[in-house]
Amino acid sequence: MIPLNPAIASTAPPPIMEARRWLDGVRFPPERPLINVSQAAPVDPPPMALRQAMAEAALNDPQAHLYGAVLGNADLREELAAATARHYGGTVTASQVAITQGCNQAFTAVIATLARAGDEVILPTPWYFNHAMWLQMNGINTVPLPCGDGMLPDPEQAATLITPRTKAIVLVTPNNPCGSEYPGGLVAAFHALARRHGIALIVDETYRDFDSRSGAPHDLFRDPDWHRDVIHLYSFSKAFRLTGHRVGAIVTGTDRLDQVEKFLDCVSISPSQMGQIGAVWGLRHLTDWVAEERREILARRAAMVQGFATLEGWEMLGCGAYFTYARHASTTPSPALCQRLVHEAGILMLPGTMFRPAGQGGDEMRIAFANIDREGIAQMFARLRQFAL
Repeated sequence: MIPLNPAIASTAPPPIMEARRWLDGVRFPPERPLINVSQAAPVDPPPMALRQAMAEAALNDPQAHLYGAVLGNADLREELAAATARHYGGTVTASQVAITQGCNQAFTAVIATLARAGDEVILPTPWYFNHAMWLQMNGINTVPLPCGDGMLPDPEQAATLITPRTKAIVLVTPNNPCGSEYPGGLVAAFHALARRHGIALIVDETYRDFDSRSGAPHDLFRDPDWHRDVIHLYSFSKAFRLTGHRVGAIVTGTDRLDQVEKFLDCVSISPSQMGQIGAVWGLRHLTDWVAEERREILARRAAMVQGFATLEGWEMLGCGAYFTYARHASTTPSPALCQRLVHEAGILMLPGTMFRPAGQGGDEMRIAFANIDREGIAQMFARLRQFAL
C-alpha cells in the first residue's frame, strides 16, 4: 500500500464537511426547511455594483486572466495599507502587505515562516479548527490556552506555557468560534508578552468589520516597531461576500514577507485576479454598504442574546460577529446531540468538540448566526424550545 504522511492521516477530517454528511438522506419538508448555522460564510452574492465591476474587468481587462505578482497586485496592497492605517492609526505601507488566497492561506504562509516540526504555537481554546489542523499536519505542537470568563484568554496563564520551542501566540478577535471581542488592553498585554519572549503575535481579524465597538479595537499599529513581532491577518470574504474568490491578507514586516513570498510562489503562484479586482473596488466604494451590513449583523447578535435569555437548558458563553458559543445541559455528547438536532429539529450546528483538544467540548455548541436573518433566528429558538435535551 502506498504510504500516507502520518501527520496528515492522524488529523481529523474537515469539520464542515463532516457536519454536511449528517444531512445525507435527511429530507426537510417545505414548511420546515433546514436552518443551517454550521458555517460562517455569507450565503448571498456580493452587491450588484461589485459584481458588475468584476464582470467588466473579466470582459475588458486582459490582466484579469493572467498571473500577477506573488504577493498581490500593487493597487490592492496600497488600498489595504491605507485602510489599515486609517482604521487602527499608525503607519502601514504597501510593502508590509501581502494578498493571499483567503485568510486560511495567510495563516498557513506565516506559520511556514515561523515554525517547523517540533516547535510550538499557543492557541486559545476553543480554537478555530483550521488553525489547529494546519499545525498538526505540519508536526507543530499546538499548546492549548483555555479561555476564562467572557471566553477571553489570560496573558499571565499564557506566560506559563512559553518554552524555548514556542514560536507564536495566535489571537482571533472577534473570535471564531466564541464571538468574543478581545479588549484593546488584553491584546496589548499579549503583544508585550510576545515581545518579551521574542516570539510572534498573530492576530487574525477576519471578522473585524462586524465588531460592535466603534473605532480601533487595539493600538498595535501605533507602536512604531509593530512590524517586528506583529503578524496581522485579514479577509475580504465576509466584508464583501467574496468567499468563492478567496482573498485574504497578511500585514507584517517586509523581512517576513520576503519569506512568505517563497511559500506562496510554490502554493498559488499569485492570488486570484478577479478576487483582487473585487476587493480593491470594494475598498474604494463599499464603505457605507459594509457599515449597513455591520448594523444588520449587530441586530442579529442582539436577537441571539435575547433568544438565549429565555431558552431553558442552554447557557450562552460568548456572542459576537458571526458566532454564538453555548453550553447545553443534555447528557448526550454534543456530536450526537447535533445529529439529533438535524433529524428532530431541522437545525445544523457544530459541536464544541470540533473546537477543542480531544475529549473536551462535549457540552458545547457553536452557532453561526450570520447566515440567517432575524426571522430565521426566531424560528431557530422556537424549534430549540420544543427540542428535548
